[in-house]
Amino acid sequence: MKIALLGAESTGKTQLAQALAQHWQQKGQSVTVVSETLREWCDQHGRTPRASEQLGIAHQQAQRVLDAPSAQWLVADTTPLMVAVYSDMLFDDPSLYDFALEHQRHYDITLLTGLDLPWVADGLQRDGPHVREPVDARVRAALARGGIAHKVIYGQGEARLANALFAIESAAASGNSPWANSRKDAQSRPWTCRDCSDPACEHRLFTGLWASPEAGLADR
Repeated sequence: MKIALLGAESTGKTQLAQALAQHWQQKGQSVTVVSETLREWCDQHGRTPRASEQLGIAHQQAQRVLDAPSAQWLVADTTPLMVAVYSDMLFDDPSLYDFALEHQRHYDITLLTGLDLPWVADGLQRDGPHVREPVDARVRAALARGGIAHKVIYGQGEARLANALFAIESAAASGNSPWANSRKDAQSRPWTCRDCSDPACEHRLFTGLWASPEAGLADR
């Protein structure tokens, strides 16, 4: 099963990829983690890429997945979609979206890391906490345009891993309808609204589009 991790900077993608791999490896299952091309590119060149270099990085990221050794689980610590988003935002170049979204369909499950973790500086790759919301918005918009289902993963520490595993297990159990979790699955575990990771519910939560003023978090 192929898992894609997307998210703005400093939202724990790499940490979550490593935690997922460790979890499955401890169960005796084979895991391949595909690392981020951009991080290695910046380390090698000592700078961030120019507009003309974005497409090559996106293709390299995709090729890493295609060339990855076979395993029960593949976890991609970002995909070309994140390159497309930054190319759009930084260089006003939306041309990478078609390729990136086509590649995104290779994955069985797409997880988007939420913005609830504190921003931490990390060399050349991070521009500041102010860019996280615009990046997050562009990722969600691109996934919506591509008709690609996703789950948003929140939580601190072990809770983040637990929420990701719950989303993955629910998707895997639902067969041809990845995100159509059964009511039995949804009710089998205590869950708080901010951790439910359902994009539709999240939209209602953060835009206040509830049926009545009395309907709050306690009612979810």
